[in-house]
Amino acid sequence: MSVISKKFGKEGEDIAVEMLIEKGYQIIERNYYYQTKGEIDIVAKDTETGFLVFVEVKSRKNLECGEPEYSITQSKISQIKRMAELYLYDKDIREIECRFDVITVLLLPQTSPVINHYVNAFQ
Repeated sequence: MSVISKKFGKEGEDIAVEMLIEKGYQIIERNYYYQTKGEIDIVAKDTETGFLVFVEVKSRKNLECGEPEYSITQSKISQIKRMAELYLYDKDIREIECRFDVITVLLLPQTSPVINHYVNAFQ
């Protein structure tokens, strides 16, 4: 991944974190890696429900490849689930309600970001 891509991805994640905090979520961790298995963009606690939330953030700066939502493939969902299991194992967390959210950020030139938060996006 290029430096520009990483910077752009971080910008989208920063926007997502800001939105989650405004909604009352507690950010527990960002960019969690377990060995070389993959990454979880954001781990947060939904303070209203008590759920541990694994958040995937997808950002786009144009629509050439379609809406950012379309990049959440079945393969990506499987990887996110595996990473969530590894996170729980690594942190020795048991008996907690979890869910998977997706936040998309569309950063078109000369417009405000378009942010969508899909709560419990998949199971």
